[in-house]
Amino acid sequence: MEKLRPKRTKIEDKVVGTYQKIEEGVVGAYQNIEDAVVGTYQKIEDKFVKRFLEVEEDSNQTNK
Repeated sequence: MEKLRPKRTKIEDKVVGTYQKIEEGVVGAYQNIEDAVVGTYQKIEDKFVKRFLEVEEDSNQTNK
């Protein structure tokens, strides 16, 4: 059996379209923020690991 739905009006179509544009904008902005945060964290992590490994390597050479 086929479900009967009322036809969407032009106003409803515009509202849905506007909502979708807002949603895409918000999701895009969130993704940009997330990428920036993750990228910054990765840079900090890389510098920490590099420094830690350099110090560790130096101390191992000194102990030999």
